[in-house]
Amino acid sequence: MNIFVENQEIERQKAIAKSLGPLVSGKKACVITFGCQQNENDSERIAGALALCGYEITKESDSADLIIINTCAIREHAEIRALSEAGQFKGRKEKDRSVKIGLCGCMAQQAHRREQIYKSYPYVDFVFGTDMHHRIPEIIKTALESKKRFSFITEKPHNEFGIISEGMPVCRESRYKAWVPVMYGCNNFCSYCVVPYARGRERSRNKADVVAEVRSLVESGYKDITLLGQNVNSYSGGCDFAELVSECATLGGEYRLRFMTSHPKDASSELIDAIAEYPNVAKHFHLPVQSGNDRILKLMNRKYTRVQYLEKAMEIKEKVPEISLTTDIICAFPTETDEEFADTLSLVERVGFDMIYTFIYSPRKGTVAAAMDGQIERSVANERFKALSDLENSIAQGLNDQFIGKTVRVLSEGIGKNGAFCGRTTQNKIVNFDKYVPEGEFADVSVESAGAYVLNGKII
Repeated sequence: MNIFVENQEIERQKAIAKSLGPLVSGKKACVITFGCQQNENDSERIAGALALCGYEITKESDSADLIIINTCAIREHAEIRALSEAGQFKGRKEKDRSVKIGLCGCMAQQAHRREQIYKSYPYVDFVFGTDMHHRIPEIIKTALESKKRFSFITEKPHNEFGIISEGMPVCRESRYKAWVPVMYGCNNFCSYCVVPYARGRERSRNKADVVAEVRSLVESGYKDITLLGQNVNSYSGGCDFAELVSECATLGGEYRLRFMTSHPKDASSELIDAIAEYPNVAKHFHLPVQSGNDRILKLMNRKYTRVQYLEKAMEIKEKVPEISLTTDIICAFPTETDEEFADTLSLVERVGFDMIYTFIYSPRKGTVAAAMDGQIERSVANERFKALSDLENSIAQGLNDQFIGKTVRVLSEGIGKNGAFCGRTTQNKIVNFDKYVPEGEFADVSVESAGAYVLNGKII
């Protein structure tokens, strides 16, 4: 099966975009994003296609003539937020019928959610799936010409759909930080996850296209570049992922190369060696464990054991002593006992994670876990969430205290949400400092104090 969109189709879409210029001249488009870094990058590509059509891209939905909501379906909370956002535009649509509203992303890929949108959100004009981004010009043309609601959703089953398109523009939100997808989809079918159903099976971009994009970004002055994939370790676009990282890390100049997300069963020793060897590869490894108990891991279909995860984590810490190791953990997976949750707590203590992204299990329709008996009461889930958070806060504080008195190299993010000058280290740790440094510039900071998830210091 040819997963690559033919150049002829890309040129057809560009021609459609050019034809739309007179129709959308002076109009604005807003893309609202929910979810992961992959969704953020998808939104940048959607915005790039909209700009190609002639829209001015804005973050202000109140002034936009076209609004696209890019949704997430990983957890119920994300879906509720996206639907709530869509609900905000009911009044806007009633006042101005010319405003076009679209909904896309993982949630749009699910049949039951599309049915809900069709019935309960009549002011949403169109929906499109996760493999339709290259057809944005055609979708917009249809939206402007059609008086009926419509959808651009693949008819193929989840084990067959999924494409890769090259050559469409990207409208990046940052001038120094960039996402670069290297692969899409997932073959793992963890029992709690909708990604394989919403994004299709794994497919990889060609190595030459990835390296060319990273090289262009480096030459354009980008300093923080993240290689993206649902499971980057499974990359197979002409080399393995360790080789891809190595090549992307040696393009000249000072920049940081990051990657996410990794699956423990596929995280190779060669990848760990690349992190250790190349200064431009960030010393941060996000390695989701999800649980510290073997029975729960098997129910999750994670395909590794507690011991295997610990061996991999210890190998990372041994080869890269300055590494920051972070993880994901699901609390209260169906049938999880107090004793089994205690195994997760003990694993967290054993590894010593710099940060944990903790989630209470959220049933996803169509997944194996959603049909399991033994769903855990919310009160119990909340208790486990708090216990894990309290433990991690203590561990993170101890790890950050070790930075006091040391000098760290920081990439400035300008002024943070709390009004402080801030940036990030190679370990992805947030640092607040005393003097303004322009966004995207490096500086050395002497660390004077530390919180569990922030370092504080002065510019040297």
